[in-house]
Order: sequence, then C-alpha cells, then structure tokens
Amino acid sequence: MSVDRKLLDILCCPVTKMPVKMLSKEKLGKLNNAIKHGDVRCVSGNVVEDPLEEALITENGKTVYRVKSGIPVMLEEEGIPTDQVQGVATK
Repeated sequence: MSVDRKLLDILCCPVTKMPVKMLSKEKLGKLNNAIKHGDVRCVSGNVVEDPLEEALITENGKTVYRVKSGIPVMLEEEGIPTDQVQGVATK
C-alpha cells in the first residue's frame, strides 16, 4: 500500500518543515538490512527492530519516516537519521 499522492504533496518533516518524498526501494533495502543487524536507532534512541514496509525521506536526505499500512508516521521521535546507514541519504 502506497502513500496517497495528494497526501504526499502536503506532508513535511515535523522538525525542519522540509518536504518529503518516497524512499527508493534500493535505499529502503539498505536501511532494512541495517535494521536487521540492529544498527539503526530512531531519534528517541530506541533501536528500530522491525523492517520498514515503505518510508519517506526528507528533501535534504537526513531523516526517514516509517510508512505503516500506507499511513506515514510523522513523529519527531520516530524519525530515523540517515547518517547511520551508508547509501541512504540522498545528498
């Protein structure tokens, strides 16, 4: 299930207010591989344990937000900094 295009057009990062876009399948795979190995933490410091079905990434490529069953989880503490995983940041 993918995020509705109209919703995606109005969503933004709750911290930076930057627009977000869908994370590519290739980068999602890299992120999920790191999650599988226990190498990823969200902003709150908690280890991300479950792989992501889909994800949104900020325009500057610094933060990823989980999409669960087509619903973006746009909570600051649930954001995943991309500097933890090589090849995920877009810039």
